[in-house]
Amino acid sequence: MSMLSNITAGKPRALLKPVIYTTLANLASIVPFALLVEATRLVFEPFVHPDAPLDTTRQWWVCVWLVVSLLLLFAAEMPAYRTQFRGAYSVAAEGRARLAEHLRKLSLGYLNKRDPGDLANMMMGDFTMVEHGISHLVPQMIGALLMPVIAITGLSFIDWRMALALFAAFPVAILLVLATSGLQRKLGAQHMRAKIDAANRLQEYLNGIRVIKAYNLTGERFVRLERSFREFMRQSIRIEGLLGPIVLCAIAFIRAGLTLMVMTGVYLLVGGSLDLITFVLFLLVGTRIFDPLTTALVNYAEFRYHEQAGERIVQLLAEPIMPGELQPPEENDVTLERVSFGYNENMALNNVSMRMPTGSFTALVGPSGSGKSTVLRLIARFYDPTEGQVLLGQKPLASMDPEALLSRISMVFQDVYLFQDTIANNIRFGKRDATQEEIEAAARQACCHDFIVQLPNGYETMVGEGGSTLSGGEKQRISIARAILKNAPIVLLDEATASLDPENEAQIQKAIDTLIEGRTVIAIAHRLKTIRHADNIYVLDKGRVVEAGTHDELVERQGLYARLWRLQQESSGWRISS
Repeated sequence: MSMLSNITAGKPRALLKPVIYTTLANLASIVPFALLVEATRLVFEPFVHPDAPLDTTRQWWVCVWLVVSLLLLFAAEMPAYRTQFRGAYSVAAEGRARLAEHLRKLSLGYLNKRDPGDLANMMMGDFTMVEHGISHLVPQMIGALLMPVIAITGLSFIDWRMALALFAAFPVAILLVLATSGLQRKLGAQHMRAKIDAANRLQEYLNGIRVIKAYNLTGERFVRLERSFREFMRQSIRIEGLLGPIVLCAIAFIRAGLTLMVMTGVYLLVGGSLDLITFVLFLLVGTRIFDPLTTALVNYAEFRYHEQAGERIVQLLAEPIMPGELQPPEENDVTLERVSFGYNENMALNNVSMRMPTGSFTALVGPSGSGKSTVLRLIARFYDPTEGQVLLGQKPLASMDPEALLSRISMVFQDVYLFQDTIANNIRFGKRDATQEEIEAAARQACCHDFIVQLPNGYETMVGEGGSTLSGGEKQRISIARAILKNAPIVLLDEATASLDPENEAQIQKAIDTLIEGRTVIAIAHRLKTIRHADNIYVLDKGRVVEAGTHDELVERQGLYARLWRLQQESSGWRISS
């Protein structure tokens, strides 16, 4: 049952209709064989019993029923075909959407451990295998096994000795396949790892194509990609080279039953304990009965490989989502109480405590790697702290529904990602049901309306993936428009103006001033002049809060903040000499 659950990505009930209709279609396909057996018996009857005349009337009726059986077979195959493929593609489409939704609810900590190429391959490649398993493998395997079972039952009533000889080697073939099941699984896992690694390296190559060109790492010099492709080739040859002979050997054992049946039939025929009609009937049925068994064996080896792909999907879907069911409180003050957090074994925060009151502007400053971005990620609940707790309105974030919490938070990051969609729809991410008027109003507040209307299609202009067709300042302003439209009471700013030219910085600073008005704001800033008027400034260093206070208070203390401020003031007057 677990294998059926894996091959259907956790939806074994999806096999119900395809299996039922395929079984009915296979039962319908037996009818022509039964009629053919009867036609053969009628033809040979006068040769065995010379005094018995040829029953032509019965022969004509057999022909009529053969035509009817073909129509019946067509009527049975049509719904089987439809349910197989409709069920397969429905399971894959729904499964991909379900997996994407599940990924969205997992913590970033888990997702960062997984290679994006692995997840993309699972979403597309593994579900393609699930489609193939439901549409081609499982129903056909069941049908291929059903026909021999019915055949051996029916033939046993005619002559049990011949039936036994026909299927004598069948258990040996089954034992051979089952005995090598572990090897099949091992080879399948190695092949799948090689395929995933090749997909990951290809995605890495495409994502880093600018760096590859800049450092002349093209062609043979970019060996990681070539090495992964060669390993994938080697594993593909290995799995075919080792599993192919096993399957062929099992098929040979199955087909050996025909030889045993002929030898047994000749012996019984010479001994007079078997009549010619029965012998011919077994020859006729025996030559046809091994084709579906061969199909079942070949499909079983492929089924085990596809089942491993489905198992990966099932395991990922079993990953627990971030817990929490409570709705966030109306209060918007944020508190960190003795919070510690680390990425793997590297601690990013150590016993950090902070308080950001409702409606206040709190700034986080400090050297790179001091833990500033980690604080924002914990407040947005991208992660949960390993020790201590983050509170919203005196209630722990860990008890809150992550989606309900994020509805109360707007975020503007330094690295803005825009989706391959229209500019209007990228802004509309802040509010799904926003009208065009609301979108344009938010764009005006974010100082991006003017450049949008100058584009060829205005707000309906398509944006390249990641925002590649826009400048950094344009992307940043669109992200601020998105945040303004969301109108959340808590705003997180992560280096929103860190890498912009003076003209863009002035416009974006104006947009940010509009965004943060009347809200609880937590901002990371390297340019200290942008947070001089913050209500409170926390200075972090090596994952700890080393100073806290207003700008003037921190400058007077002559600590880390004062040193950073002095360095920035000095560097502002630097000029590049010729």
